[in-house]
Amino acid sequence: MRVVFMGTPDFAVPTLARLAGDGHAIAAVYTRAPARAGRGMALRPSPVQMMAESLGAPVLTPASLKGADAAETFAGHAADVAVVVAYGMLLPQAILDLPRHGCLNLHGSLLPRWRGAAPIQRAVMAGDGMSGVGVMRMEAGLDTGPVAMEARLPITPGMTAGDLHDALMPLGADLMARALQALERGDLTFTPQAEAGVLYAHKISNDEARIDWSRPARDVANHINGLSPFPGAFFEADFGKGLERVKVLAAEAASGSGAPGTLLDAEATVACGTGAVRLRALRRAGKGGVASGAEFVRGAHRTPGMELA
Repeated sequence: MRVVFMGTPDFAVPTLARLAGDGHAIAAVYTRAPARAGRGMALRPSPVQMMAESLGAPVLTPASLKGADAAETFAGHAADVAVVVAYGMLLPQAILDLPRHGCLNLHGSLLPRWRGAAPIQRAVMAGDGMSGVGVMRMEAGLDTGPVAMEARLPITPGMTAGDLHDALMPLGADLMARALQALERGDLTFTPQAEAGVLYAHKISNDEARIDWSRPARDVANHINGLSPFPGAFFEADFGKGLERVKVLAAEAASGSGAPGTLLDAEATVACGTGAVRLRALRRAGKGGVASGAEFVRGAHRTPGMELA
């Protein structure tokens, strides 16, 4: 099939590679424009752009898809279908109507739960036991289109958003590949989403990142794991030079009790509103590397009974 692919981050790369490997003609790849990053703030192309260039596919990075010019350019690709994976830009109706078989979106949740920008993080933060990916036909509404296929994946205890993201990438690539095979055969069918159970995965804000030790232990662990690796949940502590920010990248519920925020042992177990959490991976500001809970306690000269803000 003749495919226009639209995506930006790492999550979309395996799907693009799989579709090209399956022999589909990648007529064009749409992605977000290179952004400045790193110490030197050099322009860095998106992961999808780098994959597209390695495949020899044409790359477009429009600032907008609105207007007659954008629609005319898109129409020139003569696409059978558009495949959209975490593109990061809304598609106007004029674009949605152009491909012969419409636009298919690979979404990182089991719709209608977690429509929106951050489904993987929100699923972990909420303590969901199951996640997955789905292929839906795009409509003007936010992730409201009918679903053709799903693949499910359990969220295991201690799994971070990063772990779930990495597990869903190949699962999603395989699902979209199978969806296009069914589309070619003429037997890809769609089912409207249920009206009940709709939840929106709003974009993660930095204001959400501070750890609230007064919450129950399981909620604290889910919050930490759901924000790992980005933006990273954090607390603050005084190591002798004023308050310093510490990011926590992995945690699990543990036994223990005490005033919320109190360090309970040398393994970095911290008391919560009810129960306690064991901090499994931490990074101090400006220190670079990731430390285990025990390494953090030793290196920061923390002792049981100290409080973390």
